[in-house]
This record gives sequence, C-alpha cells and structure tokens, in this order.
Amino acid sequence: MRKSDKKTENQIREVLTEVCEDTLKGYDGFLWVTHTVKYSSFPQSLKIVCVFDTNQDRANFLVGEGPQHVSTTIQKAFNKVGVQFKNVDKQISYDTQLD
Repeated sequence: MRKSDKKTENQIREVLTEVCEDTLKGYDGFLWVTHTVKYSSFPQSLKIVCVFDTNQDRANFLVGEGPQHVSTTIQKAFNKVGVQFKNVDKQISYDTQLD
C-alpha cells in the first residue's frame, strides 16, 4: 500500500466512523459500516455497506427515511474532506450479519 493509499484509507475510516456513530443513534438493529475501495479509482470505486442485525431490522430501515438520511450523512461527511460523488446512492448497499 502506497503512502497516498494509507492517507485515503484513514480519511475514509474517519468519515465512515462519524457516519456510523450518527446512524447507531437513530436506527434499531444498525450495527456498523464497512467499505471496499480500489485506491487508484477513488472515490468512484468506493463501496459502502451498512450492516444490520437482522433482515427485519434492515427491512424496517429501508421502508422509512433511513436510506435517504444515511446517503445525505455520507455525502455531507465526505464533502467536509473535499470528496464528491456523482451519485452516492449507487455506492451504498445494505446487508445483515445473518445470511
């Protein structure tokens, strides 16, 4: 990993930690946020996964304003550090820890 990749990774982790803490307060069953990224094509390659405890928790989140809130929170948090997305919604997915 190059030095610039480490800097990008740290930036991503800091932003997503902020998003996670915000989301934990507002949504039952929300557990954590994780991500994958190809540094050479960041931010387009960034994939963010919001993980819930159960399928029901995820379903409850998806039928409400949760996805819009999380999307806006992620966009605003990355904007603070100078990272813009064309369509952040396409880079966010929702999963459960149970298969």
